[in-house]
Amino acid sequence: MLDTARRVATPEGIELTLRLAGPVPRALAWAIDLLVRAAILGIIALTATALRQFGTAVILLSAFLIEWLYPAWFEASWGATPGKRALGLIVLNDDGTPVRWSAALTRNLLRAADFLPAMYLGGFVAMVMNRDFKRLGDLAANTLVVYREEKLEPLAIPEGDPHPPGFALTIAEQRAILDFAARSTGLTQERAEELAEIPRSLTGGASRGVAASRLIGIANYLMGRQ
Repeated sequence: MLDTARRVATPEGIELTLRLAGPVPRALAWAIDLLVRAAILGIIALTATALRQFGTAVILLSAFLIEWLYPAWFEASWGATPGKRALGLIVLNDDGTPVRWSAALTRNLLRAADFLPAMYLGGFVAMVMNRDFKRLGDLAANTLVVYREEKLEPLAIPEGDPHPPGFALTIAEQRAILDFAARSTGLTQERAEELAEIPRSLTGGASRGVAASRLIGIANYLMGRQ
């Protein structure tokens, strides 16, 4: 079974789990975009035919701009073309940050290389041979195509006086404290207090209810309720 999950750390120190998009959803997204581009060009052609020779120039220029700038503009502005958005995909940099114009242009200008030798055969071969499903344009631009994650609901942390932890916590430790605080309302009081006694370095060796209150206070501090 292929592992399509990648963990990356953003420049802000936030760890993200990204689900890579394989060749099939990307091909479907490309097909949708092809239909959209064809529809736009068809509308332009219908209105430009009345302009005779100048209309032909307008059609050719529009075809060039739509072919090369359509995907780059959508990806730089919203992270995905309409086809990718329909499939729930988004283009990101390797570190999980949004792509900008330089990366969007690079990955899309190299679609010509992916297209060769026959209808994106080069791009398909590159994708299946790469653990991150990168085509040549992605390799050059350092980008990934991943599934867009649904918006997460904020953790339901009980209100309490914010309490600084006293020392720097790792991301895993912060996550453990926030998870404890969010789940504490669903636990029996005895079980919540029993669990709160475990991280003694955080609670100062306090027992039972005091330790639980201390951890919930740290969770409130981590949530920014200073």
